[in-house]
Amino acid sequence: MERTPRLELAAPFPASGAPLLELKGISKSFPGVKALDDVSFAVWPGEVHMLLGENGAGKSSLMKILCGAYQADQGEYVHEGKRVEIRSPADARRLGIAVIFQEFSLVPHLDIAQNIFLGREFASKIPGLVDRRRLYREAKAVLDLVGLDMDPRTKVHSLGVAQQQMVEIAKALSQEARILVMDEPTAALSDRETERLFEVMRQLQAKGVAIVYISHRMAEVFALGDRITVLRDGRLVGRALPGETSPDELVRMMVGRNVDMTYPRRFATEPGAVVLEVTGMSARNGIRDIDLKVRAGEIVGLCGLVGSGRTEVARAIFGADEVTAGEVRIFGRRQTGGPDAAAVAGVGLIPESRKSEGLALIRTVGENLAVAGLPRLFPNMLFSPGRARRTAEELIARMRIATPSPNQSVAVLSGGNQQKVVIGKWLAAGTRLFIFDEPTRGIDVGAKSEIFALIDQLVAEGAAVLMISSEQAEIVHVCDRAYVMRGKRIVGELSRADLSEENIVRMGMHHE
Repeated sequence: MERTPRLELAAPFPASGAPLLELKGISKSFPGVKALDDVSFAVWPGEVHMLLGENGAGKSSLMKILCGAYQADQGEYVHEGKRVEIRSPADARRLGIAVIFQEFSLVPHLDIAQNIFLGREFASKIPGLVDRRRLYREAKAVLDLVGLDMDPRTKVHSLGVAQQQMVEIAKALSQEARILVMDEPTAALSDRETERLFEVMRQLQAKGVAIVYISHRMAEVFALGDRITVLRDGRLVGRALPGETSPDELVRMMVGRNVDMTYPRRFATEPGAVVLEVTGMSARNGIRDIDLKVRAGEIVGLCGLVGSGRTEVARAIFGADEVTAGEVRIFGRRQTGGPDAAAVAGVGLIPESRKSEGLALIRTVGENLAVAGLPRLFPNMLFSPGRARRTAEELIARMRIATPSPNQSVAVLSGGNQQKVVIGKWLAAGTRLFIFDEPTRGIDVGAKSEIFALIDQLVAEGAAVLMISSEQAEIVHVCDRAYVMRGKRIVGELSRADLSEENIVRMGMHHE
């Protein structure tokens, strides 16, 4: 189910010697939630330490404490055998700690170089000015290191998700970190970009850099890891060496139960009526001559390499990007207008970037769950707080969203629970055509199983699903059939019988 990296890593970390950094007895609470409870964690020079756990297990909280973004309520830090304080990100940087978070921290309207060296600009000989020549020279050098061939003067808002991820990695490497924390760094990367990242990691290991690596991909855990630490519900529940454990055992530690990672489902043998029909569609975002159909009761995959145009197709169907040719029909009716019109027609988009496009982070869980369904819930345009709350509570229970109440801020939920909220808001709207763009990006194995079970339930009830995923194994194991994209066009369709990772790759790659 997972991509297997093809590389040789540096030798494992030394079995003896003092840790580079230890966190001892760390506890942290937020209103209504104990995020960490007496967690101890250590990293040695030159090791890759895998940190596993479901969304909400405490991984991100622990890493934010490590980098000074949060302060622990209890516990202590020991750096190279000496007790230290980490009260701010500046303290962490002085100790050589750099973090690449799953959610980007880039400033969109600054260029790549300005983002890489933000707060660490090079002073010019003229007081008060920045040495821009050196800024772009140094930025280019670190971009070359990660294999991103781009002009460092390019504005970040014009980059794709995978390119922004590589800029985040370049930014962390520019700090010459001795401890590098990577939170799902390959979630948005292509296979080629992933292998380049692993090559950089190997070089860093050889220099004695300690790498803390958070991942939900078991192939990465066993190919890259020297040691494994597992968190559950804010507590440390296990430590292991890759050679002495198995994926099933790690999953049991993470979720406290057995989880079927094959995502079994009953494939559609007799799908229903055509729900979505796209004919000759081109759009301003660059896609051309798109033809596809999705029927009720089936899951149709849309796959291809990163940058092939998959997300652009989803946005055009949903009305977020202007269609310039061809047509989109929903339930047989020609669809025009923007996202509002698409939502009224019964279409819901679960976007790749849930925080920037799928949620109102300053609002509560209940408000986010109700927003898409307001016209359906309150057709007379008279808002009822009681009905809105009941709807939210029903969805929270149905989707097992981990939140104390509908009044909890959606911003503090884990990534997996935020994704459930995005899906839930479309359930409240009575959506019949769901477009999932990378539905499991940054989600743990337990939540993945729940998400796919939910999608299977939707199609069993007669909904239609168009699913985009960079994980070819997900397409193969979940979809009834799939379209493959290359160069902003659909280059072929694979039936259930022909749907394999090998065929997807063969069809999706350029043949020079």
